[in-house]
Amino acid sequence: MGAGPAGSAAAIRLALAGTVPRLIDQQVIPGDALCGGFLSWATIAQLAELGLTTDQLGGHRITQIALFAGEREERLALPAPGIGLSRHRLDSLLRTTAQSAGAQLLISRATLLSPTDLTLDDGAAIPWDSLFLATGKHDLRGVGRPHGGDDPELGLRLKLDSHPSLHDLIGDRIELHMVDGGYVGLLLQEDGRANICMAVRKSRLAAAEGRPVALFHQLADQSPALAARLASLPADPRIDAIGHVPYGWRARNSWPGLYRLGDQAAVIPSLAGEGTGIAFASAQRAVQRWQAEGREGAIVYQRDFARRAVLPLATAAAVRSLGSHPTLLRALARAPGAAALAMRLTRITPS
Repeated sequence: MGAGPAGSAAAIRLALAGTVPRLIDQQVIPGDALCGGFLSWATIAQLAELGLTTDQLGGHRITQIALFAGEREERLALPAPGIGLSRHRLDSLLRTTAQSAGAQLLISRATLLSPTDLTLDDGAAIPWDSLFLATGKHDLRGVGRPHGGDDPELGLRLKLDSHPSLHDLIGDRIELHMVDGGYVGLLLQEDGRANICMAVRKSRLAAAEGRPVALFHQLADQSPALAARLASLPADPRIDAIGHVPYGWRARNSWPGLYRLGDQAAVIPSLAGEGTGIAFASAQRAVQRWQAEGREGAIVYQRDFARRAVLPLATAAAVRSLGSHPTLLRALARAPGAAALAMRLTRITPS
């Protein structure tokens, strides 16, 4: 259930194999989920397997990463080009592809999952034998993830309208601005708008009196580079938020028949730009296991995917932790081959 990247990818694979999967999603029209909107070279290859080419996606081409740590900028070439693409466009294309392949779509909101039934918001209970759980960063009652800690992580996102200055500043780069308590990521997407995402601790937002726009202004005051990119920030921007993101979490166990996908399988720090890649990789491996073993394969699949996620999650966490040490982070960026190796280690191979 869930018609985002993970759920739709699983539905496409199941439908092409002759099954009639049912997608359950509460949005009639796909929204624009809070994420950085970066698709890596590896993710683009996975989309091609699902029948979506780069030309069909139509994203903004990205060839470099710009790292801002302290007052210095380091630019690095990506191992291969990626693209900036809004989740609205990506999810719309995937949902359409899934339905064209034969998947059914039920518009409803799930409220509770038990080992035997899925309860919807109208009270209806749907018995299930095999279920692919793909609700992204949002948890479903009955199968929630732990959100402990006194200072949880938050995700904030705003979009700035297309502007010549933004295109000149950002161009074909994805930018990472390391800040106290987190980081800010920027890129341009297919419609020319700048997508700006921030991952920070709750305490950092509290220091800005709980006001996201005030936090963005505070960070701009501390960083001339970030200030230049936020120069066109309106007085009262729309800022989307999600709380208690369990970065680094992995689903090590499951129920018979329950295949956890995407962020419900493993949550990688967003600066890696691999969240969508995890969605597609988990969908592929889960469908393969289900086709071979049915509902009984879910527990083995979950343990196997958790093992595969260890190195990418650990690598992304290590790079993020270096944000508190700008000198070390710049040294990593400059070391021959080190940055490219870190990028490769944060990818999860589907098979």
